[in-house]
Amino acid sequence: MRAMVLGTSGALQERELPDPEPGPDQVRIAIHACGVCRTDLHVIDGDLPPGGLPRIPGHEVVGVVDRLGVGVSGLGVGQRVGVGWLAHSCRHCPYCLSGHENLCDAPGFTGYTRDGGFATLMVAEARYVYPLDGIDLDDATAAPLLCAGLIGWRSLVMAGPHRKLGIYGFGAAGHIILQVARWQGAEVYVFTRPDDLAAQEFALSLGAVWAGGSDAPAPEPLDAAILYAPVGALVPAALAAVRKGGRVVCAGIHMSDIPAFPYDLLWGERQVVSVANLTRDDALDFLRIVPLAGIRPQVTSYPLAQANQAIADLRAGRLNGAAVLVP
Repeated sequence: MRAMVLGTSGALQERELPDPEPGPDQVRIAIHACGVCRTDLHVIDGDLPPGGLPRIPGHEVVGVVDRLGVGVSGLGVGQRVGVGWLAHSCRHCPYCLSGHENLCDAPGFTGYTRDGGFATLMVAEARYVYPLDGIDLDDATAAPLLCAGLIGWRSLVMAGPHRKLGIYGFGAAGHIILQVARWQGAEVYVFTRPDDLAAQEFALSLGAVWAGGSDAPAPEPLDAAILYAPVGALVPAALAAVRKGGRVVCAGIHMSDIPAFPYDLLWGERQVVSVANLTRDDALDFLRIVPLAGIRPQVTSYPLAQANQAIADLRAGRLNGAAVLVP
């Protein structure tokens, strides 16, 4: 198989590797597309604790099952499937036993602690492989749903009941969740980099009622705000934007330090919460909603060998929507 491999140099290298074989309760997937997520940048840049090198990144995978391991049921060869960030849970720690597998004490993560989708083949635990039979999108367009969409959905649910929603950072997750929130009937206010007029125009084209720089005050008191940008300084800005009793959701796996802020910003029963990973139920719930809400991610496709260019474009903010690698 071909793969883009992260070693110690910080850049991905294209390699020919032996085809992987599925173990018990695993499937092998022929990869048709894999999104490039901001979490991949954190893995590549070393922002997260070491997950083991060399490693094949990528955790927004769409493909077809081409081989079954012993004990697999519910999936078949030739079936179109997706794979996301959470790759394994222990199933016996207190979190797993209480239905919070996203907080598992001994988890595995696709493209971080286990090889992922920047390749032509991969193996994955069947429990964390999701049928995409009802998703009427081409493979590249569907790929961002598997993390930007799934984590975005969990963050939207955690935002609680809202009529006016703020979104800080308008990349892959932000532009998907705007579509969901609009379908649900919310008014969406989008905050981008101050000079990113293209992103603001993109947000308005998708139905945002307002879009402006993250240095601007919210034009209306917000019921909730979700932070997709990994910028700690946006936490006090979002707290200033939400009403009393409002909630700020930090949706990234990594964020720069949150600066000190006066207690008055938090007072009034405002809340700051974080999102960690996702559960299988999150995935199944969201994938059922995709066709109902008519969600359609905007993607820019790259050949697999151009993974470093896709990463550079994402890092520099040159994309509207999501980057996707197509083997």
